[in-house]
Amino acid sequence: MAEFGVESEVESGHTSTHVPTVQVRAVTNLADAGRFLDVPAVVYAGDRNWVPPLRSSIAKQLAPGSPFFQYGRLQQFIAIAPDGDWAIGRIVAAVNDRLVERQGQNVGIFGYFECINDFNVAQALWQAACEWLRQQGMTSVRGPIDLSTHNNCLFLVEGFDSPPMVMMPYNPPYYPQFIEQDGWTKAKDAYSYGLPLGPGLPSEFEKGYRIACKSGVTFRPICLKGEAFEQDVTKMYHLFNTLFANNYSATPRTLEEFMDEAKDLKTLVDPDVFPIAEYKGEMVGFFMSLPDYNIPLKQVNGKLDWLGILKFLWFRRQIDQGRVVVICALPEFRRKMVPLALVYLGMQGCIKKGKPYRRSELGYVYEDNLPSRKVVEASGGKICKTYRIYEKSLV
Repeated sequence: MAEFGVESEVESGHTSTHVPTVQVRAVTNLADAGRFLDVPAVVYAGDRNWVPPLRSSIAKQLAPGSPFFQYGRLQQFIAIAPDGDWAIGRIVAAVNDRLVERQGQNVGIFGYFECINDFNVAQALWQAACEWLRQQGMTSVRGPIDLSTHNNCLFLVEGFDSPPMVMMPYNPPYYPQFIEQDGWTKAKDAYSYGLPLGPGLPSEFEKGYRIACKSGVTFRPICLKGEAFEQDVTKMYHLFNTLFANNYSATPRTLEEFMDEAKDLKTLVDPDVFPIAEYKGEMVGFFMSLPDYNIPLKQVNGKLDWLGILKFLWFRRQIDQGRVVVICALPEFRRKMVPLALVYLGMQGCIKKGKPYRRSELGYVYEDNLPSRKVVEASGGKICKTYRIYEKSLV
């Protein structure tokens, strides 16, 4: 156990407690694993924008049978309240060997960070994570990254006035303040954009669609059934690896991992807002968007038991917005206006008769991804949220 003797006022939600000593310990048993999962409810008590994560999903990611342990190792930590019965902060320190190999340096990561409004608690958690990473031979650390950038990552640093879209990060405003106070520096920023729907798009996007069609490119919705679904996912996997292999801090996934993730999302997909571009039968691009299922998920309190499922099914009828996750096309098809065509079709799908969508957000795009930002901004997209990954030397 790492103990840090500090005295401070602890604020969480609408409560305030005096903590004489911050104790951080490694999670080594089921009881502490449960306390680890309980932390967000403590941190976000009274926060109307917070969407509770599914406890089962977080537990599955960190369980010994998780695919991550085939190429990495991790240690969970919790900060304990003075009475020892509940946790007031948590963090995971991890070594992703795929990232180390790709970067050519011993870079560790931290993720799953949550902490009450007390700098000393946050600092104690980061110190514990950094010390564990030093013991693993790491010379630097970056985060927040939940094991890989394919999972949740980034701290929200601007745009705290609205709830997060599905599969997007959210945190209290004091997280970036605390981490910068602890000596971490910015590694990279990313943005979310508010996008205009259908009629709000400039005419160039419809023209781009017509040009793409005249060039021999065809478009269709994603297939969601049987073998056709698996074929589409396999093609998207290869296209994704081709186009995003050099993304910041990204690590390769196996087809099995990608397929498992796709199957988890399958029931959430609206094919009308998920167009695929093909040329001579080969996939050359796609526009992936999802209805904002955070709206019903906010009502289930992190548990999809029988009551949670009933609430989810009931409140999903309130979904009136969506998130654009990916817009991609092979470089040789950008001159054929495929990205513009995909944006046009995706946005037209949003306003199709009977659709509930009133708002759309694209997130996230790294600050230096200028080609993607150019397309998004040409569509009328405006930055609405800013996110950040931080880094620190361990030597």
